[in-house]
Amino acid sequence: MNNPFSLIIPALGAEKNSQPATNDFEFKIFSEMPKISIKAEPIFIIGDFSITNSLLLSFIVLVFFFLIAKSYHQAVSSRRKTQLYYLVNFFLRTIFSFFSSTLKDRTRVFFPLLGSLFFFIILNNWAGLLPGVGSVLVKISKDGDLHYHHLLRGNNADLNTTLALALISFFIIQFEGIRHVGFKEYLKKFLNFTNPVTFFVGVLEIISELSKVISFSFRLFGNIFAGEVLLTVMAFLVPVLVSFPFLVLEVFVGFVQALVFSMLSAVFISNAIVKHH
Repeated sequence: MNNPFSLIIPALGAEKNSQPATNDFEFKIFSEMPKISIKAEPIFIIGDFSITNSLLLSFIVLVFFFLIAKSYHQAVSSRRKTQLYYLVNFFLRTIFSFFSSTLKDRTRVFFPLLGSLFFFIILNNWAGLLPGVGSVLVKISKDGDLHYHHLLRGNNADLNTTLALALISFFIIQFEGIRHVGFKEYLKKFLNFTNPVTFFVGVLEIISELSKVISFSFRLFGNIFAGEVLLTVMAFLVPVLVSFPFLVLEVFVGFVQALVFSMLSAVFISNAIVKHH
């Protein structure tokens, strides 16, 4: 959770020609409001690829996600079930029932995708609330100047991530629509020249489909980023316990946003695979 008390660690080399920073750990108390950046900050570079603080946390969450999935898979075939198995199984059954209300008998087909979206988003949302995320800084030497960047940042507070998730959902919706309805029939939904009214409706459908990318990405980004800003401001103004209710609120918001994103994807997929007359 973001707070005005920060542990500062040495630079990891955000620039190829970066100058080494001091190798001493510091504990710093900010006397002014910490910098709030709308974009992710680079921490280090591998080849020509820049690793940002949001991407670094995403890798950590992804590893955790796979470890949980592997443990659950092993527990399924084991005669002795673990507590982790029952916990994960409860979440899977609950989320499956949510999707089944929309997708009906096709839920099993799309659940691997929609379930993965839900759990990836919610884990990233909650990971951004952990202690140390947004409060551990790293010294970065750039162009001879010393900068302090957050080592970790909530991944869904980065517009690049939410845009990538939105594009994945968008292309899956179009692909499934074409696969179930057929290319010609699906294209008639957008390009129909039988009369001016259907043509105008088709244009509106195109605009509606493209707006899904903007809606998906900015809704998730806006809610998560706003939550991070709120926690940062409250923790800086009154760092003792006052920010706790806001932290609980953000836990709930993180769950709601993951559910909204995945459920809307389910609704749009359900609409796309139905033949239109």
